[in-house]
Amino acid sequence: MSDYKDWKQLIHSEKWLLFPENIGKTLSIDEVALSQGELYTVVTNKNANGRKGSIIAVIEGTKADVVIEHLLKIPYKQRKIVQEISLDMANSMKAIATHCFTKAIQVTDRFHVQKLCSEAVQELRIKHRWNAINKENQAIKLAKEKSKPYNEKLLENGDTLRQLLARGRYLLYKSREKWTDNQRQRAEILFDLYPDIHKAYKLAEKLKFIYNSKITKEIAMTKLAHWYKDVDESGMDSFNTIKNTIQVNYNTILNYFNNRTTNASAESFNAKIKAFRSQFRGVRSKKFFLYRLSQIYA
Repeated sequence: MSDYKDWKQLIHSEKWLLFPENIGKTLSIDEVALSQGELYTVVTNKNANGRKGSIIAVIEGTKADVVIEHLLKIPYKQRKIVQEISLDMANSMKAIATHCFTKAIQVTDRFHVQKLCSEAVQELRIKHRWNAINKENQAIKLAKEKSKPYNEKLLENGDTLRQLLARGRYLLYKSREKWTDNQRQRAEILFDLYPDIHKAYKLAEKLKFIYNSKITKEIAMTKLAHWYKDVDESGMDSFNTIKNTIQVNYNTILNYFNNRTTNASAESFNAKIKAFRSQFRGVRSKKFFLYRLSQIYA
């Protein structure tokens, strides 16, 4: 019923798909797992808003040289139209953007940077949680040896120390103004018992505040310099690593403040692909799946 068997890109569809006619001024590039964890590099047009005309390229794998080879099949006249391209901090994505879209300004996605900070805060919480679990297990073991009942010590809000560190996960992802009353009480206890978690949370929130502020690129540069100073004074190794990562990607991170461009459209499109995949209970034939995908979004 469809023209699948006559599809012009059928022969090479598992390896690469190109739709040069969909190129626009602002693009996103990201990786997505189509089936069984197999990664594909997907280039999309932001202005298509996840509808028909979104897909520019779907290329198997994430190796820069392979992706570049296929994207260079698009005539230079069309590739030079691109003025801005958003991407994550992977070196392969930078190489692809640099070689294939020479006129485009690269913008590192803010959410990837903020995610690093959130992970650093959560890593600290998890470390304390394992210590709390270990101490609790030792206390239970000691109580058994002495043939005494083990009585858990409850904190002001009714949590045990172990529960506090487990339930504190959600509030650490949120800004203070979004906490519920219970989360606010839990946060006060958590930060009082673990000042290092409080320090890490404040650093993550300060970086988020810089991104959320309606400021120019020049002011953002100054504010980031102050943030670097706070990180140095904190003495936290994980945040020093984040600081170094930001410094490596400094120019492309600051480019966000030109037009406040993010890679959210690419993440949204990836979610659509996953939903499409689950709707058909997985991918039996990659070629036919990619054909369906191209009919709807290319």
